[in-house]
Amino acid sequence: MSAAPPRPRGAASGAGRRARLLRVRLGIRARRLTRAWRGSLQARVLTLTLAAGLTALVVLGGFLSVSVRDGLFTQRVDQVLDESARAAAQAQETFDASTATTAPEVQLLLNDMALALRSGGSGEREVFILRSRGQQQPILVTSATTDSELARTLVSDQLRTATARDEGQRWESVAWPASSSASGRLEPGIVVGQVVTVPAAGSYELYFLYSLQSEQERLEFLQGVLGIGAVALVVLLVTMTWLVTRQVVRPVSNAAHVAERIADGRLHERMAVRGEDEMARLGRSFNDMAESLQDQIVRMEHLSAMQRRFVSDVSHELRTPLTTVRMAGEMLYESREDFPPAVRRSAELLQQQLDRFEDLLGDLLEISRFDAGAAVLDAEARDVRDVVAAAIDQAVPLAARKGSWLSVVEPAERCVADVDPRRVERVLRNLLVNAIEHADGTDVRVTVGADDRAVAVTVRDHGVGMTRDEAAHVFDRFWRADPARARTTGGTGLGLAISLEDAHLHGGWLEAWGRPGRGASFRLTLPRRAGIVLDGSPLDLAPPEDDDPVVDPGEDAVGPSSLPDLPPTTGSFDVVARAREAQQAVARARQREEHAAGAAGEDPR
Repeated sequence: MSAAPPRPRGAASGAGRRARLLRVRLGIRARRLTRAWRGSLQARVLTLTLAAGLTALVVLGGFLSVSVRDGLFTQRVDQVLDESARAAAQAQETFDASTATTAPEVQLLLNDMALALRSGGSGEREVFILRSRGQQQPILVTSATTDSELARTLVSDQLRTATARDEGQRWESVAWPASSSASGRLEPGIVVGQVVTVPAAGSYELYFLYSLQSEQERLEFLQGVLGIGAVALVVLLVTMTWLVTRQVVRPVSNAAHVAERIADGRLHERMAVRGEDEMARLGRSFNDMAESLQDQIVRMEHLSAMQRRFVSDVSHELRTPLTTVRMAGEMLYESREDFPPAVRRSAELLQQQLDRFEDLLGDLLEISRFDAGAAVLDAEARDVRDVVAAAIDQAVPLAARKGSWLSVVEPAERCVADVDPRRVERVLRNLLVNAIEHADGTDVRVTVGADDRAVAVTVRDHGVGMTRDEAAHVFDRFWRADPARARTTGGTGLGLAISLEDAHLHGGWLEAWGRPGRGASFRLTLPRRAGIVLDGSPLDLAPPEDDDPVVDPGEDAVGPSSLPDLPPTTGSFDVVARAREAQQAVARARQREEHAAGAAGEDPR
């Protein structure tokens, strides 16, 4: 015999792929059905109602079916036992009155008795008169049965043993092969046995075989009626549930649809209201609420537009008088050495407040651009480390005056991202100034990190810190954690608010963390490319619990160790005063450029 050829590997792998593809498709369809079921209140109500109704019908139908079956069976068994007892008593009386003494006479008596007992019941039955086992007969007489094959197959040894051992009736349920069916269908039946005494032959076992097919047919008819009623009831239940849920869910669905359209800006959308019931009252209440919201939103939009226009107009209109005052102030400031001390001090204060006033006007103009949606992102691929270095260079003089140490921790590889360098530098500059102001002479650490999707910069100080509630409001406009705290660097209260808008314009995050006495930490996270949706940051916002408040300067630290060596000098000079004068000279030059650009009709920003 030749061996079967091996199955090709390609066929096996193809079948495996088809099976996996089938499982994937089935899983997708199952998930779609689950989402559709979870997204439809009507489907959930119908499903739960159908499940509860089917469960109740199955339990109730099963209970009724079992109860009827047991009742029919018990009633029929009692009837069969009564008939069997009467028939056995009549047979015993006939045997006792018989005068048969020979074997042929006794055999004839048994045969006649079997035929007579077969037709004497309330229904179809078979009669078996079997000779008891293990007894010595004075004469030889065979058993008398109406159907020897049924007697051999349906009267079990256990029943014969129990019947021969104990006086009284013994019965057993059997499966009676239907003689009228060619398919071998079985009918329920019962065999009842009792011992009788035959003259001149000894003890014999008398068995009656009754059919329970009529009771079975009645039970099946009743179960069919119950099944039809159950199906009709389920259909009625599902139909009623669908109609009721439709009456309730449809207005709710319409309300949700109208609410979505209102949320999209279509404030004129309203629900269609019909009738006077609860759903109609809900629709009218919803329409009244939408009308009120529309009035409020329109009024707020009008007030907001007026506010933005007012801020923008005032900021622009103040530019011209500010330029005149600035020119006069600079003249007084440059001639301050010729003035008495009090006048000289007034000229210096005037110059400082003019700088602060000009910064405030610039911030107000920038905020008005964000509010009007006119802010534009001029993005380019830049190494964020260079932007951080430029911001730190501008913050070094302030850190020197405050006695704070600036340290930088950055990776060795480039951190290139599509950013607007001017806006990112402004954000970092605001964060550094804020950290130095509140560091109270402690160190400030700047950390740069990057991954495949984002770049991040954290600014950490170890100063007074802030509470959780203060961290939640730190980006609000004109908000200050401590109103009594002096502003020594001329802040406007809008720096962090503008920084948050700049971060959002890049599609990034700007977050704050702080604890009283442990300092604060700000984290700027920006996507590397436009369109990337951030789901995490390369750096942690909150420092670890065992964070050391003392920061050791690294190789990139900006501090005394990183300054170039100076030639030996003699005498003394005011480093802080000269640094302040240099910074003010740079600020004045920048202001002159902005004034010239404003006079030429250009935007200085």
